[in-house]
Amino acid sequence: MSSGQPSTPWWARAARPARPPLPLAPMLRAAVGMALPLALGLLTHRLDLGVFAGLGAMHATMNDRTEPTRLRAPRIAAAVLASALGMLVGTALQKAALPGTGTTLAVAAALTLTAFASGALSATGPRGSAAGLLLLVSAALGSGMPLPHPWWAAAPMMLAGAALVIALGLPHRSHRRPRADPRGRALAAAYDALGRTLADLGTPRGASSRQVLTARLNQVQDLLPRPRGAEPPRTAGLRRMYAAALAATEAASGLLWAWRPVPPEVAAVPGLLARAVERGGGEVTVPDWQPDTPSRQALDVALRAAAETVAGRAAVLGTAPPPPPDPWRLRVRLLSRGSVRYGLRVALCIAVGEAVTAALPLSRSYWVPMTIAFVLKPDLGSVFLRAVSRSVGTVLGVAVTAAVLSATTDAWVLTAIAALCVALLPYVTAAHYGLNTVAMTPMALILLQLGGQSGAAEFRPRVLDTALASAIVLLFGCLLWPDRPRHRIEPRLVDATTALRSYLSSVTRTAGDAEPVAEVWLRRTAYRALADARQEVRQGLSEPPPTGRLAEQWLPATAALERLSGAVAAYAAQLRYGGRVPDPVEVARVRRALDELTRAAREHRPPTRSAARPTRPHDPTRSALGRAADELETLLRT
Repeated sequence: MSSGQPSTPWWARAARPARPPLPLAPMLRAAVGMALPLALGLLTHRLDLGVFAGLGAMHATMNDRTEPTRLRAPRIAAAVLASALGMLVGTALQKAALPGTGTTLAVAAALTLTAFASGALSATGPRGSAAGLLLLVSAALGSGMPLPHPWWAAAPMMLAGAALVIALGLPHRSHRRPRADPRGRALAAAYDALGRTLADLGTPRGASSRQVLTARLNQVQDLLPRPRGAEPPRTAGLRRMYAAALAATEAASGLLWAWRPVPPEVAAVPGLLARAVERGGGEVTVPDWQPDTPSRQALDVALRAAAETVAGRAAVLGTAPPPPPDPWRLRVRLLSRGSVRYGLRVALCIAVGEAVTAALPLSRSYWVPMTIAFVLKPDLGSVFLRAVSRSVGTVLGVAVTAAVLSATTDAWVLTAIAALCVALLPYVTAAHYGLNTVAMTPMALILLQLGGQSGAAEFRPRVLDTALASAIVLLFGCLLWPDRPRHRIEPRLVDATTALRSYLSSVTRTAGDAEPVAEVWLRRTAYRALADARQEVRQGLSEPPPTGRLAEQWLPATAALERLSGAVAAYAAQLRYGGRVPDPVEVARVRRALDELTRAAREHRPPTRSAARPTRPHDPTRSALGRAADELETLLRT
């Protein structure tokens, strides 16, 4: 895996969008979920209620995924319930507001308290992050949007719009087909990624292929949460196929580290398994070949076991993982130090925003706290990049909206355009945060236009509000707040080194007889921790100094840790199929190097060297762990 320094400037990395697959089902649900409430509002002459139902559909779309209903519905429900609560708070504040300084201060204080609750909730995990964001966004919108009649109907209409999006994704007869099961499609994508990794063995493309494979396995893991009681046969079968994919991934990781390819007909087997998974099962023939190294033998055994499981037959995997944890569990307690700290950070920015908007002649100042909420969302990467991307995206979005409204103000045409904008959200959100803003800004402004509030004169203030909110976040949420880049990058590296150390201990402790279940789960945890560390470093590389410089310094260590995971996988194959006995000296060397790297991360001391990436196949007679120890010691040598 490459340990070279990045050659692309940080600003070019920041501007480069991803190319995710087109999520057609969520896009269709989003369009219908927005268009139907607005159309009903126009037909019944209650467009005020239709706008709030469309807003609820938009918030549901922001949290919609292609996944089983048992995961999808709770995800959307938690986010939209928080959104409805925020809307109830905001509309109640607006309803109770009277002219006068005292009322203005009371509204600002209430929004600041809501911001603290939003920030504290956002720091508890992915589900809390979505709920916390929408709690504050809806409270800000409710405090400034025109109230429907009756005023309290805004929150229930948002729930109705979200319920429509959930209902549109409920299983129907076609979902009974294997190809319509999102878990099967994700598992097939993982097997395809495994095939690409095998095809890229012994080439410079192997590292990036392995990272794609890890991402695909992470997705399958999230779609197969902890089982509760007896599982349906389809789910149990998918879980066995996933376990087989994990075993084959371990062997592929060892071969990738060893720079040793496999015959093309063997590399094609995972693709055949993927097509069989899409069909719901079937026979796949693994070619007869002569695996001549322990890692190749491990791959042969794993592929044959995978073929058996895909065919619906029992196979002795020896590596069946325990049930993975619920991916939406709270990571920290609501009132832990981290959540309180983040809640205070958001509350400070909102308080400053309210003070500034009260002092300046800004119309519809709710746009400022709404923008602060989006930019400060904790799990979207760099705050700096979000602030810049949101400012640029808002300018482009306002320009698009101005062009649309200069051409037509027909409510039916605007309804179709709003549906088109919300349909783009599932794709542009995954592609780039700036593109997300470009799509969301016209949709929000068109909804306000349909609600009878916005007009051409309101566009320039939206740009000013966005720039002001972004400046507040950068000044009070970043520069003046003790949240340095190392607080994001280096803890991920500590998690990765800790997980790798546990994986190594399991491999050497259970050699020969043991508890492969624990080993597989520890290996999966280590690979996921490494993916998180790599992602954090990549985000840092797209930021200006000092974050970009720090990420660049830690890049060789991240690459070395990923290579170490492959070395441990190769060593596990040597123990199982090569007759090797664990060498305590080699194990101790790697553990010392991991401990030193952990201390370096905690003390903010990036390594000053890069571990040279071998370009020749590893000699199978030499211990994989010994060579890994040499690489780590070279990296840490000052």
